Amino acid sequence: MNTTRDTVILLRLRELGQLFNSMDPSPFVERDLDADAEEFIVSWARELPAGEDLELVIHLTQPPSDDSMHGVQESVRRYFASRAAIKRLEFGQLMRRGRLSLAVGLLFLATCLTLSGLVTRAGVGSVGAFFEEGLSIAGWVAMWRPLEIYLYEWWPLLEEQRRLDRLARIHVRIVLAAPAPAPSRPVPTPDHVIGHAA
Repeated sequence: MNTTRDTVILLRLRELGQLFNSMDPSPFVERDLDADAEEFIVSWARELPAGEDLELVIHLTQPPSDDSMHGVQESVRRYFASRAAIKRLEFGQLMRRGRLSLAVGLLFLATCLTLSGLVTRAGVGSVGAFFEEGLSIAGWVAMWRPLEIYLYEWWPLLEEQRRLDRLARIHVRIVLAAPAPAPSRPVPTPDHVIGHAA
């Protein structure tokens, strides 16, 4: 398994069935991809330059049946399109969670700062200063989760979704390995020569 050229992923398999999950009861070309094959394809897609369509070249050592060859590209594209759709749902859920976390965090921060201001105006000495500082810290700590979502968590998910969208447009080409040359006929030795020289 390796790649050639900038946008080609080369996958070497013994037979076409290795591309698909053998435990999936769906019809052959509607099966999910095998986990190892998927990981290999996705990992190479991460390494290849963005902006161009990818091509998956599958080298087989055993010729597949005509039925199994039909629709392989559609099956691979369908699989990655469904994965991309799941990532889109995950991204939407993350953004909704971020908005809710931000609303809760801002409300809690505002409450803590208001209480801190009241403690300051009450002027209750060192105990008041302790509570004032504690409320301020607690309010800003509550903002940690929405900031984590909006600063760090959204972009890896969006990047993965875009990568899967790219794989959902991949071109698939099947290449059969050249048949092994037939064994050459043994050259007869003198013991095998029939007849004799004149």
